[in-house]
Amino acid sequence: MTCQFPQTNPMNRTMAFLIFFSIVIGIYFLANLYVYTRGLQGIPSGSPVRPYFQWGFWVIAAFYVAGRFLEKAYISQASDLLIWAGSIWLAALLYFFLLVLAIDIIRLANHFLPFFPAWMTADMEKTRLVTLAGSILMVGGLVTGGFLNARNPVVRTLEIHIPKKAGDMQDVRAVMLSDIHLGTLIGNGFLERITRSVNDLNPDIILLPGDILDEDLEPVLRQNIGQTLRQLHAPLGVYAVMGNHEHIGGAANAYEYLSTHGITILRDSVIKVNDGFYLVGREDRDKPRFSGRERASLESLMEQTDMDYPVILMDHQPFYLEKAAKLGVDLQLSGHTHHGQLWPLNLITRAMYTISQGYGRIGDMHVYVSNGIGTWGPPVRIGNRPEIVLLEISFSGN
Repeated sequence: MTCQFPQTNPMNRTMAFLIFFSIVIGIYFLANLYVYTRGLQGIPSGSPVRPYFQWGFWVIAAFYVAGRFLEKAYISQASDLLIWAGSIWLAALLYFFLLVLAIDIIRLANHFLPFFPAWMTADMEKTRLVTLAGSILMVGGLVTGGFLNARNPVVRTLEIHIPKKAGDMQDVRAVMLSDIHLGTLIGNGFLERITRSVNDLNPDIILLPGDILDEDLEPVLRQNIGQTLRQLHAPLGVYAVMGNHEHIGGAANAYEYLSTHGITILRDSVIKVNDGFYLVGREDRDKPRFSGRERASLESLMEQTDMDYPVILMDHQPFYLEKAAKLGVDLQLSGHTHHGQLWPLNLITRAMYTISQGYGRIGDMHVYVSNGIGTWGPPVRIGNRPEIVLLEISFSGN
């Protein structure tokens, strides 16, 4: 008996995308409008700077959207420049919005319970101008620091013991590298540095739990990034699973590209590594949204393992950890969260996931959720570090 999965109606997918796109653009416009309105109030009406601000603000605000459309039509240095500038603006917009909101809350409090000193209220025009200048300097410094942080990952080392025999293996040295997001913003230069760092750790195995690519494959092809991926080396192999971004950009093309450049992709499949432990790789939980096909159940995958051996699961999004632990997984590796990437968005990821970042235990199961090493959207990280994770895994029988 053949199981037929329901196919997604292309018209419904198009309509859903248009609705989602309209909502995102609407929110983006309103956030820009709020920051623009407050910023304009900080510039004296007769100032020669005012017209430049009025035009310049909206030109910058349009960069990211324009760059994305141009990239789809004709990828070029112009589209790269627009996307880079627009992506930096996305990070700046978040902090301008939060700063302006905080200032408005303080102003509202002062309206009901005056506490501003006399020197501040004596010349409000000057106060507004100083506040605007201070805000620009503050956000500029914050985003610059976040950009430098995003380009300089750290190596985190974690020792994990699994109380099972692993054939003749006593231990394994695994490097975990999640959420690289290769594309326009994370290119070959960055990947070459990361590849050297990973190889210098002399891993036995390299594990990539999803979002290796950042949706569109064209920037990856143009930079010939696959040749750099081939340089990742480990005696036991380089293994990966698909993340939501591979599915967004087209899972079939992503699979073909990565597979032909030295990476073994586990798509709802199980492999026994070196006759010592099982590696289980799940398709991303968003697969049904983009293909109309469900991913295999974790139960069906675990049935393909011998529970006397250690079982390591790669699942891009760290949902249903309790279920994995109950089914006997010894170690789950995930990414996806970026731990919010930009503070205070980590408060959202903490609320969404049992473990948003780092190491944890669910029953007898070890869990590591990586911040990731790349970025999505703004090439900026604030409040967390990009990371290469070195897992020193030891085994022993009961």
